[in-house]
Amino acid sequence: MRIDKWLWYARVTKSRSLAQKLASGGSVRLNGDKISSASKAVKVGDVLTITKERQILILKVKAMATRRGSYPEACLLYEDLSPPPSPKADFRPAPGQRDAGAGRPTKRDRRRIHSFLGDD
Repeated sequence: MRIDKWLWYARVTKSRSLAQKLASGGSVRLNGDKISSASKAVKVGDVLTITKERQILILKVKAMATRRGSYPEACLLYEDLSPPPSPKADFRPAPGQRDAGAGRPTKRDRRRIHSFLGDD
Protein backbone atom coordinates (compact mmCIF):
# COMPACT_ATOMS: atom_id res chain seq x y z
CA MET A 1 0.00 0.00 0.00
CA ARG A 2 1.18 3.53 -0.73
CA ILE A 3 2.50 5.37 2.31
CA ASP A 4 0.29 8.43 1.75
CA LYS A 5 -2.82 6.24 1.68
CA TRP A 6 -1.78 4.43 4.84
CA LEU A 7 -1.10 7.72 6.67
CA TRP A 8 -4.55 8.93 5.69
CA TYR A 9 -6.25 5.65 6.64
CA ALA A 10 -4.44 5.66 10.01
CA ARG A 11 -5.68 9.22 10.62
CA VAL A 12 -2.20 10.69 10.96
CA THR A 13 -3.29 13.45 8.57
CA LYS A 14 -6.66 15.02 7.87
CA SER A 15 -6.56 14.57 4.10
CA ARG A 16 -4.74 12.47 1.55
CA SER A 17 -3.20 15.52 -0.07
CA LEU A 18 -1.70 16.49 3.30
CA ALA A 19 -0.36 12.95 3.61
CA GLN A 20 1.26 13.30 0.17
CA LYS A 21 2.86 16.59 1.16
CA LEU A 22 4.10 15.10 4.43
CA ALA A 23 5.65 12.10 2.69
CA SER A 24 7.19 13.96 -0.23
CA GLY A 25 8.38 16.81 1.99
CA GLY A 26 10.91 14.62 3.77
CA SER A 27 9.05 14.47 7.09
CA VAL A 28 8.60 10.70 7.01
CA ARG A 29 11.23 8.00 7.48
CA LEU A 30 10.54 4.40 6.57
CA ASN A 31 12.64 1.97 8.64
CA GLY A 32 15.14 4.76 9.28
CA ASP A 33 15.49 5.83 5.63
CA LYS A 34 14.16 9.22 4.57
CA ILE A 35 11.66 8.91 1.74
CA SER A 36 10.98 11.49 -0.93
CA SER A 37 7.99 9.95 -2.66
CA ALA A 38 4.42 9.47 -1.51
CA SER A 39 4.17 6.32 -3.61
CA LYS A 40 6.67 4.39 -1.47
CA ALA A 41 5.20 1.05 -0.43
CA VAL A 42 4.59 0.29 3.23
CA LYS A 43 4.00 -3.20 4.63
CA VAL A 44 3.20 -4.81 7.97
CA GLY A 45 6.16 -4.61 10.35
CA ASP A 46 7.59 -1.38 8.95
CA VAL A 47 8.47 1.42 11.37
CA LEU A 48 7.54 4.96 10.38
CA THR A 49 9.11 8.01 11.99
CA ILE A 50 6.95 11.04 11.29
CA THR A 51 7.99 14.58 12.13
CA LYS A 52 5.01 16.85 12.58
CA GLU A 53 4.99 20.45 13.76
CA ARG A 54 5.82 19.98 17.43
CA GLN A 55 5.97 16.24 17.82
CA ILE A 56 7.70 13.13 16.57
CA LEU A 57 5.58 10.05 16.00
CA ILE A 58 7.11 6.58 15.81
CA LEU A 59 4.55 4.13 14.49
CA LYS A 60 4.93 0.42 13.79
CA VAL A 61 2.57 -0.78 11.08
CA LYS A 62 0.39 -3.63 12.40
CA ALA A 63 -2.21 -3.91 9.65
CA MET A 64 -3.40 -2.60 6.31
CA ALA A 65 -6.79 -1.04 5.73
CA THR A 66 -9.20 -1.02 2.83
CA ARG A 67 -10.96 2.19 3.82
CA ARG A 68 -10.62 5.16 6.16
CA GLY A 69 -12.60 4.17 9.20
CA SER A 70 -13.27 5.69 12.57
CA TYR A 71 -10.55 6.61 15.04
CA PRO A 72 -10.82 3.36 17.04
CA GLU A 73 -10.46 1.40 13.79
CA ALA A 74 -7.47 3.51 12.78
CA CYS A 75 -5.73 2.82 16.09
CA LEU A 76 -5.73 -0.89 15.22
CA LEU A 77 -3.51 -0.19 12.19
CA TYR A 78 -0.43 0.79 14.18
CA GLU A 79 1.44 0.48 17.45
CA ASP A 80 2.60 3.79 18.87
CA LEU A 81 6.28 3.58 19.86
CA SER A 82 6.66 7.32 20.42
CA PRO A 83 8.47 8.31 23.60
CA PRO A 84 6.20 9.88 26.20
CA PRO A 85 6.35 13.66 26.31
CA SER A 86 8.79 14.93 28.88
CA PRO A 87 7.03 16.29 31.95
CA LYS A 88 7.42 19.99 32.32
CA ALA A 89 9.75 20.93 35.12
CA ASP A 90 8.16 22.57 38.10
CA PHE A 91 9.01 25.96 36.71
CA ARG A 92 8.00 29.02 38.63
CA PRO A 93 8.63 32.33 36.95
CA ALA A 94 10.64 34.91 38.81
CA PRO A 95 8.58 37.53 40.61
CA GLY A 96 7.52 40.15 38.16
CA GLN A 97 7.40 37.66 35.28
CA ARG A 98 4.32 35.86 34.06
CA ASP A 99 3.81 32.55 32.35
CA ALA A 100 3.71 32.70 28.57
CA GLY A 101 0.12 33.05 27.43
CA ALA A 102 -1.13 34.14 30.84
CA GLY A 103 -2.54 37.36 29.41
CA ARG A 104 -2.37 40.82 30.86
CA PRO A 105 -1.73 41.19 34.56
CA THR A 106 -4.70 42.20 36.63
CA LYS A 107 -4.71 45.30 38.78
CA ARG A 108 -3.94 43.14 41.80
CA ASP A 109 -1.00 41.49 39.97
CA ARG A 110 0.40 44.89 38.99
CA ARG A 111 0.23 46.09 42.60
CA ARG A 112 2.12 43.01 43.74
CA ILE A 113 4.75 43.46 41.03
CA HIS A 114 5.22 47.13 41.89
CA SER A 115 5.46 46.44 45.63
CA PHE A 116 8.03 43.69 45.02
CA LEU A 117 10.14 45.88 42.75
CA GLY A 118 9.83 48.83 45.10
CA ASP A 119 8.17 51.08 42.53
CA ASP A 120 5.83 53.24 44.58
